[in-house]
Amino acid sequence: MFTGIIETVGTISSIEQEGSNYHFNIESNISNELKIDQSVAHNGVCLTVVAVNENVHRVTAIDETLQKTSLGNWNVGDKVNIERCMVANGRFDGHVVQGHVDQIGTVTSIQEEDGSWLYDFEYDPSLGNVTVEKGSICVNGTSLTCFNSEEGKFRVAIIPYTYDHTVFHTLKEGDSVNLEFDIIGKYVKRLLGK
Repeated sequence: MFTGIIETVGTISSIEQEGSNYHFNIESNISNELKIDQSVAHNGVCLTVVAVNENVHRVTAIDETLQKTSLGNWNVGDKVNIERCMVANGRFDGHVVQGHVDQIGTVTSIQEEDGSWLYDFEYDPSLGNVTVEKGSICVNGTSLTCFNSEEGKFRVAIIPYTYDHTVFHTLKEGDSVNLEFDIIGKYVKRLLGK
């Protein structure tokens, strides 16, 4: 389980294809602390560490993951948000994040607002995912509060710290992002049969 509080930003140093799988080698300032078999969220996608070599770690994405997340669009040099699993005795600073991406969204607008930024996103509402006003949303692994919540779209506000210490400063209009919707909302929706 994760909380959506990004620990560091890594850089994709190389990508190797093996059959339908892709191996991503990622350089970060915590890579040397990771262990093989450890679950780590990369832009909100829970992936297993399969190798560690000094300041680079490797994760593998299968075709299912590549098809349902933005990982298939990753290129060498891209920045990715990284978060290790929450420790059982740690503070719960974000919200419950599983690292299981529900669908891909698109950045539709970025506005600077006197020291902060407003990001608008759209997603396909036919998949049944919803946001609620002032509810939680996970965008590329970052725990955020959404507003201007409508069918298939929402807005988030990004403070300077989050802008500088996550991949938000690299996003452009039209970019794809990984969305994980609030787990409580998903269960309530399922229980109500909607």
